Amino acid sequence: MEIRATDLPDVKVLTPRRFGDTRGYFSETWNAALMAAAGLSTQFVQDNESLSAKAGTLRGLHYQAPPFAQAKLVRVAKGAVRDVAVDVRRGSPTYGRSVAVVLSAANGAQLLVPRGFLHGFVTLEPDTLVLYKVDNGYDAASDGSVLWNGAGLDIDWGTDAAGVTLSEKDRAAPAFAEWVSPFEYVAA
Repeated sequence: MEIRATDLPDVKVLTPRRFGDTRGYFSETWNAALMAAAGLSTQFVQDNESLSAKAGTLRGLHYQAPPFAQAKLVRVAKGAVRDVAVDVRRGSPTYGRSVAVVLSAANGAQLLVPRGFLHGFVTLEPDTLVLYKVDNGYDAASDGSVLWNGAGLDIDWGTDAAGVTLSEKDRAAPAFAEWVSPFEYVAA
């Protein structure tokens, strides 16, 4: 497994090796022992799946507030997304900064998004299937979102704002500049 840092040091791109032959390929997408040896000891408790029918579907920016905060390992089984993470840990040296990575079925890359980060993606192809693991269960009262293109954020989504498809929840989310983060930065 290749583990690559992003411009936000706590956000990692994990790219599993693919072992292929005439039938296709095999890939180990997560190995707890290997990750622990690399200093990534996340214990996942739930797998989620999201299908977006149209290219330009934008989901995010989402979070679960403490004590139900979630780390996520995101990958694409079909299609492609531009996946975004935003550091929202108050006091962090990278607070408010974002990173965007293209994840696709073709490249096999995964994004590891730690707790304390907003997460979202925009689909680049129709019928995109996103799979992700989380390290804490869902809690409706802790669920939140921040406006994907609101004041205070400078995210390159790689898409025209007029062409995105949003949920009502995401359309009504507060702008980053008006939102108070529930996350604190803890130096390692």
